[in-house]
Amino acid sequence: MRDWIFKPTGKRKRVNWLALDSSIDAGLFGTWAGFRDWWGTYSSFFARFQITGYRRLLNEFVSESATMGTGALLVMLAFAIPAFEETRTAWQTSGKFSVTFLDRYGNEIGKRGILHSDAVPLDEIPDHMIKATLATEDRRFFNHIGIDFLGTFRALLENIRAADVVQGGSSITQQLAKNLFLSPERSLRRKVNEAFLAFWLEARLSKREILKLYLDRAYMGGGAFGVEAATRFYFGKSVRDVTLAEAAMLAGLFKAPTRYAPHIDLSASRARANEILTNMVQAGYLTEGQVHGARLNPAEILDRTDFYSPNWFLDYAFEEIRKIMRDRGEFVLTAHTTVDVGLQKAGESAVQNILRKHGRARRAKQGALVAMERDGAVRALVGGKDYGESQFNRATHAYRQPGSSFKPYVYLTALENGYTPDSMVLDGYVSCGRWSPRNYSGGYRGRMPMKHALMRSLNTVAVRLSLDVGREKVLANVHKIGHTHVKKTCSMALGDTGLTLLAHTGGYAVFAGGGMSVKPYAIEEVRNSHGKILYVRERDEPKQRRIFELKKIEQLNSMLALVVSSGTARRAQLPFTYAVGKTGTSSAWRDGWFMGFTGQYVAGTWFGNDDYSPTGKVTGGNLPAMAWKEFMMFAHATYNIPQIPGLPPHPSQVAEQQRLDSLRQADARINRLYPTLQTLPPKTRKVLQTLNGLFKDLGQTPFAQKDAPQGTRPPRPASRGASSGDDGGDGRRASLQQQ
Repeated sequence: MRDWIFKPTGKRKRVNWLALDSSIDAGLFGTWAGFRDWWGTYSSFFARFQITGYRRLLNEFVSESATMGTGALLVMLAFAIPAFEETRTAWQTSGKFSVTFLDRYGNEIGKRGILHSDAVPLDEIPDHMIKATLATEDRRFFNHIGIDFLGTFRALLENIRAADVVQGGSSITQQLAKNLFLSPERSLRRKVNEAFLAFWLEARLSKREILKLYLDRAYMGGGAFGVEAATRFYFGKSVRDVTLAEAAMLAGLFKAPTRYAPHIDLSASRARANEILTNMVQAGYLTEGQVHGARLNPAEILDRTDFYSPNWFLDYAFEEIRKIMRDRGEFVLTAHTTVDVGLQKAGESAVQNILRKHGRARRAKQGALVAMERDGAVRALVGGKDYGESQFNRATHAYRQPGSSFKPYVYLTALENGYTPDSMVLDGYVSCGRWSPRNYSGGYRGRMPMKHALMRSLNTVAVRLSLDVGREKVLANVHKIGHTHVKKTCSMALGDTGLTLLAHTGGYAVFAGGGMSVKPYAIEEVRNSHGKILYVRERDEPKQRRIFELKKIEQLNSMLALVVSSGTARRAQLPFTYAVGKTGTSSAWRDGWFMGFTGQYVAGTWFGNDDYSPTGKVTGGNLPAMAWKEFMMFAHATYNIPQIPGLPPHPSQVAEQQRLDSLRQADARINRLYPTLQTLPPKTRKVLQTLNGLFKDLGQTPFAQKDAPQGTRPPRPASRGASSGDDGGDGRRASLQQQ
C-alpha cells in the first residue's frame, strides 16, 4: 500500500494523489453498496409483517401505550423507592413499650403501647367481626392482588353519580400500607407509594396476616388502636366476646373514628352500625333475619363522658419515651409529662375554631399549634384538625417552609456583627447569582432603620443582610439553635428549607429565654412498674447554656415587638401583656405561620394543606395570628407574667405587681397584729396560710382591698387544679373580658 501511494523520486518519495483518491472512492462506494444490500434484506424481511388499515392504527396504539406505560412505570417506581426504605424497619412489631402517661399535675391522661394490642389471634376473633369489616371495607379482599381495580372503578362511578366522595376505593391492603408506612397527605406521590407498598405486602404476607395486621393497627377512636383495644375501651371486654351489634359498631369506626365514636356521638355511631348491618346483608354474609335482632338491640357502651385523651401530645411523648428508654431493658413504664390538659384543649379548640370559621373561604384544610415554656417544656401540641380523621402529626413530622418567620435568625446574626435596631439598611435591588428577591407588596422603599425593615418583613433587606454578614455565620447560628439540616442557599434568609413547627417554636424559645439553649421536651420523669425512677430530665439531660449574648437578644425582641404592635402581626396583639413574634408565608401561600411569645409562653401556629396546594392567600398575619391570639387569651390565668427580655412591663403587669405587693404588706401586717400565729402547730399554721392564699386569689383579703391602688381591679385567676388539669377555663376568659 505504501509503495502504491508513494512514488520514489530519487532520494524522496512523492504522494500519488490519483491512487489515493481512487482508493477512497472505491472504499466509500463499497461501503454504500454493502449498506444498500443490508437495508434491502432488512426491509424485505420486515415487509412480511407490514399491516395496513385499522390493524395498523391498533398496532400503533398498543405500541405507544406500551412505551408510555413503561415510562410511567419507571417514574412511579422512582417515586416508590423512598417508601420502600420504611420497610427495612421492624414494621411488624407493635412496639415493646407499655406506657401510662401522667400530665404535669400527676393525673393519668392516657396510654400508648398497651392500647396497640395484637394479643388476640385471628382465629379467636368472632366471625361476625371479620365479616362486618370485610363487608364495609373490602368485600373482594381475598380475590384481589392488593388493589381492587373493580372496586375502585365502582367507587369512582358512585362518587361521580353522587357528586361527592361517598365510597372509598382503597383496599384493606392499601389502608394497611398507609397506616404502617405513610403519612395521610393527599398527593400523587403518596398514592403511588401506597400502591407499590400494597403489592409488596401482598407478596410478603398471606391474606390472613394482612387482615390481622389491619385489625390490630387501625385507629378506632378514644386513643385505641386495633379492635381488641377498642372493644375493651368501649365495651369493657375482649373482642372474643363481642356481639353482632357491637361488631357492627366497631366496624363503623374504620371510616371516621372521631365522627362515629360512640362516646362522642352515640346516635351517629348507632346509625353507622345500622349501615354496617345492611352492608353485611348486601354482601351475602348474613340474612336480614339474622341482623334483625342487632337492629332492635343496638350496642351499649361504657360511660366515657368524662374521657379525654390528648392524642397528638401522647404520640409525641411516646416517640420521646422510645428514644429515652432505648436499650434499657424496661418496657412497662409510667411517664410524668409536661402537658397541661387545659392548654391542650385550648390549642385544639383554637385550631378547629379558625378552620371552621375561615378554612373554607381561605382554602386551608389543616392547622397545627405548639406551646411551651421558655425552657422548652411542651404544654400543648396540636398536630392537625381532627385526630380521628388523620393521625399524622403535622406539629412534629411535617417539614414546611417557614417563610419570613425565619428572618429573626438572620437579624440576630446581623446584630451580632455590628448592626443595631437603628442601623440604616437599604430596601432595593439585590441579587445572589442569577436570583433576586422581591418584596411581598412589590417595589422598594429605600433606606430605613433595620427595625422597620423587620416590622414590614422586607425580603430584600433580609437577603442583603445575610449576604453582608455572611451566610456561613447565619447558618452557624441556625445550627446552634438546633436546625441542623438547614442548608446554605441564596434564598436561605427567606425560609426556603422545611422546618417542623415543634423545632421552630423551640427556636423562638431561645429568644424568649434571653439567649439560653432550648431543646423541646415532653417527659419529666419515667418510672418502671415497681416505682423505681429510671429517668429524671433535670438529672439526666444537659443543663441549659448561654448561646447568645443577652443584649443582642433584647435588641431582637424589641424589634419583634414592633411586628406585633405596628407590623404584619397586629392581629396577635394581647390586651394584658406585650406579645412579640414574626409572621411567615411561603411561596404561593402554601404555608402560613405565626411564631410568638409572651413572658410566660412561647407558641407557634401553622395553617395550610397536606398536599402542598396553595391556600386562598393565607398569610402569617391572618389565620395563624388569630389562632395564636385565641390560645394565648386562654392560656394566661393571671397578669403576674414575667417580663420579656428587652421589653418593659406592660401596664397591666405593673398593676398586678402593685396588687401583689399590697397583699404581701397585708401578710406582714397580719403577722404583727397576730403574733400568736407563729406559736401555732405547723399543720394548723399551714392550713391558715392556705386559706389566706385562697382569699388572695379571690381578691377578698380585707387588707388587700384597703391597700390596693385606686382605679385597679385585681384579676380573678382561674386555677388549673390538680384534679383534672382543666378547671377554670371560663374563668380565664371572664377575667380577660372584664379588664
